[in-house]
Amino acid sequence: MSRLILSGACGRMGRMIAQEAASAGFVVLAGVDKAGGAYSVFPVQETFEGLPQADIIIDFSSPFNLPAVLDFAKSQTLPSVLGTTGYTESDLVLIMEAAKKLPIFQASNMSLGVYVMTELARQAAKMLPGFDIEIIEKHHRQKADSPSGTALSLLEAVRRPGQHAVFGREGREARRKDGEIGVHALRGGTVPGEHDVGFYGSHETLRLVHSAQSRLIFALGALKAARFILGKPPGLYGMKDLAVETTSDALRE
Repeated sequence: MSRLILSGACGRMGRMIAQEAASAGFVVLAGVDKAGGAYSVFPVQETFEGLPQADIIIDFSSPFNLPAVLDFAKSQTLPSVLGTTGYTESDLVLIMEAAKKLPIFQASNMSLGVYVMTELARQAAKMLPGFDIEIIEKHHRQKADSPSGTALSLLEAVRRPGQHAVFGREGREARRKDGEIGVHALRGGTVPGEHDVGFYGSHETLRLVHSAQSRLIFALGALKAARFILGKPPGLYGMKDLAVETTSDALRE
């Protein structure tokens, strides 16, 4: 069993990863969360100080915790899986700098299905010049960042030179202008996550939709990413790398 430190252990994703860790070959040594002590199965504390030596860290906490997560990972030379969303450009620079010393897996969405959708959207945008593009994302009412990290990744996949994002529309002069890509966020209930990329042409529409039916897919994806990155050399890894390995394994079977 590989030894795991779980950052954000008391959150929805942290709890689900903890439940699935053993079946993926991990033992959770300890967790870090501001709600320290919420678990009895393994110790949870509020800071990274004094944590035992581990083999890997998975972080699903808050982007504000990134410096502390990276400092701890560097202190133990730990491979790191970063599943938190809402990173700024300066946060991404910190991650890239840390990846010079550590293997780091960072993705805004840990679903292989979402990765495939992103690649399909990228190709569709190339093949459908002149089509209007709208991105809609739906999440549960407690999700903090908006739009979602996945929606922003989809935006970057379909955006072409001269195009810019419009986040929501309102008012009497809200008609679409050339070069716009609409990005819209819906929040409500317990929706785990749904993303829709629509290509709207003259008398025809193409839509790519991914619907997460449970957060379990993200927990299992994070654990799969953790298994993937163990033993890898320093560098920044993502869903493309995991997808390539998964496809290669499937072809060998």
